[in-house]
Amino acid sequence: MRAVLFILKLGLKILAVPVVLALTLFTWLCFWLLYVSSFIFGLVSTVVALLGIAVLVTYSPQNGVILLVIAFLVSPLGLPMAAAWLVGGVVFAASCASVLAVALICVFLFANGVPAMKEIGFVKFITGEMWKPNNDIYGILPMIVGSIYVTAGAIIVGVPIGILTSVFMAMYCPKKIYRPLKAATELLAGIPSVVYGFFGLVVLVPAIRSVGRILWQMGLIKSPGNGNSMLTASLLLAMMILPTIIGVTESAIRAVPEHYYEGALALGATHERSIFRVVIPAAKSGVIAGIVLGIGRAIGETMAVIMVAGNQARMPAGILKGVRTLTANIVIEMGYATDLHREALIATGVVLFVFILIINFSVALLNRRGGRE
Repeated sequence: MRAVLFILKLGLKILAVPVVLALTLFTWLCFWLLYVSSFIFGLVSTVVALLGIAVLVTYSPQNGVILLVIAFLVSPLGLPMAAAWLVGGVVFAASCASVLAVALICVFLFANGVPAMKEIGFVKFITGEMWKPNNDIYGILPMIVGSIYVTAGAIIVGVPIGILTSVFMAMYCPKKIYRPLKAATELLAGIPSVVYGFFGLVVLVPAIRSVGRILWQMGLIKSPGNGNSMLTASLLLAMMILPTIIGVTESAIRAVPEHYYEGALALGATHERSIFRVVIPAAKSGVIAGIVLGIGRAIGETMAVIMVAGNQARMPAGILKGVRTLTANIVIEMGYATDLHREALIATGVVLFVFILIINFSVALLNRRGGRE
């Protein structure tokens, strides 16, 4: 047995010798080629640089500068430095373009919306309860309240379901059903808004209408409604924000170090207590980020809400009554709006933009306080 092993080792050494020799020769050849090429490029760049200096002094400054630039690029260090500058310039330009896009949006909104608020009256515009463009009456309080109610309903329904689903997928889900479940949640994120709207129109609206009739027959409510209501819009938006909350929250939970969970178990905590008292608080920033993204999706959604919310420009009278949101108001009337009416709709966009900023700043402040604690 030892003789066989000795023969095998000897055979491997004999076979390895030419391979190692070939790799060594190839390495030396590469170094030699690099040395020769750098020498040749350095020599050419020196000659071109001397020629450029001569042309710069005696003949044409413009042509001399061009030759000097060519000499720099031909030099061994010229192309890497130029590539680094080019990549840095592209990254800087992309960053400036992103900031410029946000700045242009802000300038457009405020330049067109603030004059309309001034002409209508800021207080009258924000607190007015009537929206009648034909009579030059512009009050967006019903749309503000409707947006808040619909978004709040979506958060109440969607956030707990999304967080619990992400906890199940990260900590409980068997491997056999994880992939289908993950694919299903990702598919929800790719469904167009109008498809959600059709689903709400065909499924949710009749269901809410039937529930309203049952409650009306029992004498619990005064009017059953027709199904196009605040409740329908909230349920539909809750479905739409689920993939965002689930994806971000699951990633945040999986990013928590494993020893947090193991340490909690070692101290005597149960599986559930370790998750909800240790893991989720450690992933708090990611969970909050998912909730904020979900709120942004809900408050900015338009097409699906238009199809199921009823779109009455009046103060909300109940969860089974129709409402109109800020985004729906803009989309419904922007196609035929002119003059002050159009500017009032842009001012509505300014209010929506300010709402999003307030939400983002509030969440950032909460995260900062949580980090200090």
